[in-house]
Amino acid sequence: MMDQKAVLPEATIYVYDNNSSDGTDKIARAAGAEVRYEHRQGKGNVIRSMFRDIEADCYLMIDGDDTYPAENARDMVGKVLDDGYDMVIGDRLSSTYFTENKRPFHNTGNVLVRKLVNSIFGGNVTDIMTGYRAFSRLFVKSFPVLSKGFEIETEMTIHALDKNLALISVLVDYRDRPEGSVSKLNTFSDGFKVLKTIGRLFKDYKPLPFFGICAAVLMIIALLLLWPVLNEYHQTGLVPRLPTFIAACFMALFSLQTFVCGLILDTQSKKSRQNFELQMTILQGMGNDEK
Repeated sequence: MMDQKAVLPEATIYVYDNNSSDGTDKIARAAGAEVRYEHRQGKGNVIRSMFRDIEADCYLMIDGDDTYPAENARDMVGKVLDDGYDMVIGDRLSSTYFTENKRPFHNTGNVLVRKLVNSIFGGNVTDIMTGYRAFSRLFVKSFPVLSKGFEIETEMTIHALDKNLALISVLVDYRDRPEGSVSKLNTFSDGFKVLKTIGRLFKDYKPLPFFGICAAVLMIIALLLLWPVLNEYHQTGLVPRLPTFIAACFMALFSLQTFVCGLILDTQSKKSRQNFELQMTILQGMGNDEK
C-alpha cells in the first residue's frame, strides 16, 4: 500500500476487509488507508460494494497479496484519464507470471480461459484473470456485477468486449506471493466457476451462436437416429422401428424450437446493447454536468 501511495500520492486508498482474521484492517488503517468492510464472502461481492460506494474519475484495483508492482500504476491511470480508455488490464501472462507462479494448474487455467474468451467473444485480451486493472467512471457505474467470487475478472473482461468498450493491456511484472501468504483461490472449484461464467455469458451475450450450436447438435442426433429408419423404409417400405422414428422427429422439432429461441433472444440482446449505449450517454452527460 505504501508503494502505491508513493507512486500516486494524490490518490485515496481504500482497503476492503472481507472477513479477514489477521488484523489487516488495523494495519491498513494505521498506514493511512480508508478501511471498509464487506461481510458477504467473495471477491465479486467486494467489487460490487467498491463500485457502488466509491466516487472517482479513475479507479485502480489491485489485489492485496503483494504480487503486483506499484510502478505501473501511474501509467495505467494515465491511460484512463488522458487517453480515454475504459479498462486498462495489467498483463502478467506476457511478463513474468509463468516463471514466478509455482502452481502449474493455475498456468494452464489462465491459458485456457484466455483462449476461450478471445475465441468466443472476438477479443485479443492477453490476461483475462489479472487482479490489476484501472477503470473509467463510466465502466464502474455501468457494469452490472453478477458474480460473487473470483470469476468476477472474467465477467468484467467479457462485459467490456461485448459492449465494445475501450480496452488496452499494459505489461506488468508479477512476483509470487510472499512467504506465508496463501491464496484463497481453489484451482478446481473456482476454475469450474470461471468456465461456468464463460458459458453463462456466452448464452446471455451471444444467444444466436449459443442456441445455434445447441440446435445443430440436436439436429445431428435426429439425423443419426432417422437415417437407418429411412434407409430401411426405402428398401422394404416398412417402418419397423417406429419409436426410433418418433424420437428422431421430436429431436428435430426440439432443434427447430431451440434455433427459434436463439433468434428471439438475439433480438433482445441487440435491444439490450442499444439501451446500454443510451445509458452510457446519460452517464457521460451526468459526469460532464458534475464537472
